[in-house]
Amino acid sequence: MDGLNSRAEQRLRDELIIWFTTVSPSGQPQTSAVWFLWDGEAFLIYSLPGTARTRNIEANPRVSLNLDGDGQGGAVVTIEGMARIDLEAPASTEVPEYSAKYRQKIAGHGWTPESFAVDYPIPILITPARARSW
Repeated sequence: MDGLNSRAEQRLRDELIIWFTTVSPSGQPQTSAVWFLWDGEAFLIYSLPGTARTRNIEANPRVSLNLDGDGQGGAVVTIEGMARIDLEAPASTEVPEYSAKYRQKIAGHGWTPESFAVDYPIPILITPARARSW
């Protein structure tokens, strides 16, 4: 993706947490830390149903994603894009890369892959429009 250096691209594949910002219908930005999968073209996030995040996306699909920096103003990665809830997308158990990436986190929270998929059934796909890294 244009705007990303190779280090940023690698971090998008390896990092476990990304900050996801949606905007409420009243215009209030709302940010939360989420698990994600980056395939080089789009981001995949699974959500609980009925959250502010999903309501916000339905009202305004413009979102941003940010990786933590290095605490010194460097290693910053920001993405702006369009999100959509895709109920046709596969469950997390059907995405081997997602399952492999979060296997330990899922177990650490007391879930099985199947119970996680039941609790977080809402797939959100994000298509990046702009990226920056420094």
